[in-house]
Amino acid sequence: MLKTVLLGLSRSPLVKRAVVRFPPTRRVVQRFVAGESIDDCLRVVHELLAGGLLATIDFLGEDTVTVAQADRVTDTYADLLARIAAEGIGDRVEVSIKLSALGSLLKDGYELALDNARVICAAAARAGTTVTVDMEDHTSTDATLRTVRALRRDYPWVAAVLQAMLFRTGRDCVAQTGEGDRVRLCKGAYAEPAEVAHQAKGAVDRNYRRCASILLEGAGRPLFATHDSTMIEHVSAEANRVDRATSSYEFQMLLGIRADEQRRLARLGHPVRVYVPFGTDWYAYFMRRLAERPANLMFLLRALVERPRKKRVTSGF
Repeated sequence: MLKTVLLGLSRSPLVKRAVVRFPPTRRVVQRFVAGESIDDCLRVVHELLAGGLLATIDFLGEDTVTVAQADRVTDTYADLLARIAAEGIGDRVEVSIKLSALGSLLKDGYELALDNARVICAAAARAGTTVTVDMEDHTSTDATLRTVRALRRDYPWVAAVLQAMLFRTGRDCVAQTGEGDRVRLCKGAYAEPAEVAHQAKGAVDRNYRRCASILLEGAGRPLFATHDSTMIEHVSAEANRVDRATSSYEFQMLLGIRADEQRRLARLGHPVRVYVPFGTDWYAYFMRRLAERPANLMFLLRALVERPRKKRVTSGF
């Protein structure tokens, strides 16, 4: 129920205005968002790299309603990737993109978003890195996977994202087990109807484990997005069962969540990639993080009653 309420609030313009303007909230957002500018973001990324972690960067923005906005997002990614190339970190830092931010919801949006994604992929290739196409709600799944297939014709390293909460994901995983296929498996952060998605946590967890096994048995490179210790243990056990090298798959976690576990896994030799969002349009992303884990909401409530502390120098807020 709480998750449903928070996800509903993530789409409320009235609540968005109140939250964005509330200074204590912006202090909490620092934990999950790496500032507002490319400079802010890369400072955080370099801290992660120094700790033996990898990164995937997301320029936040999901409410693109004009071609000009889509172009701005595309240009920002191009600028970011030029910086990644100049700083020589393309072997450890990639980018994640959302097709809605690239114009997929506009008229003739599929072609517009695909063209913009191609621009970003070309910039990533020049930087010596890769691109992951984030998955959004279930109504966009087919179009997103179609876009990934189109991009892979020229850029075979483009990664898809699949959500364990959806009934269809087992079949989609089977189709993503080819040589070199990069696939991020997550649980899903959208409020999906019972007609297409598991509603109970236990059912989502069972499907995640089943899908993880499918991907590990394949020839691709699975990317396991989870903060759940049970899922991490399952992935490790299944990788041992099928004789998978540790370097052949990744764990992925969000900035600000279970940082100690990220470092622990990295010390054990696991590639661990941290999802690093930045930008001014952080509201929807932030609300989904609160909805995913009650501990995040408690962190917010504690921060609202504590005396303000000095801002981190790595954040633009």
